[in-house]
Amino acid sequence: MANIKQQVKRIKTNEKRRLQNASFKSSMKTALKAVDAAVAKKDAEAAKTAYAFACKKLDKALAKGVVHANFVARNKSKIAKLVNTL
Repeated sequence: MANIKQQVKRIKTNEKRRLQNASFKSSMKTALKAVDAAVAKKDAEAAKTAYAFACKKLDKALAKGVVHANFVARNKSKIAKLVNTL
C-alpha cells in the first residue's frame, strides 16, 4: 500500500476506472453478440437495430479510450458483413 496521499488517491481512481471500463467492455461484447444472434435467427429487422446499437457502443468505447481504433473498425466491418448477408 502506498504511503503518499496522492498515490493512495490514484490507486482508488484507477480501480474505479478499471471497473467502469470492464463494465463498458462487457456491454459492448453483449451488443456484438446480439447482432450475431439476430443474424443466426435470420431476423433482418432485429439485426439492423442490433447493428445500430452495437456501432453506437463501439464508437463510444473508442471515444472513451477503452478500445483501439482498429478493434472498432474490424468489428464494425465484421457485423456489417453479417447484417448484409440477410
